[in-house]
Amino acid sequence: MRVLMACLLLGTLGLAACDNEGPAERAGRNLDRTGERLRDAVDPPSGPSERLGRAVDRAVR
Repeated sequence: MRVLMACLLLGTLGLAACDNEGPAERAGRNLDRTGERLRDAVDPPSGPSERLGRAVDRAVR
């Protein structure tokens, strides 16, 4: 029982430590945003519903 409790405690602490964002994560997010902007420039949304869908996709992330 103690081993199970120790594993659960360590797992919980490991998840709690994931809040800090590092430079690689920020760089990845910037690359994602740049890719989205490039896609919008090359293949712009064809109508208001597609524009709204892309805006919702960005807001949810």
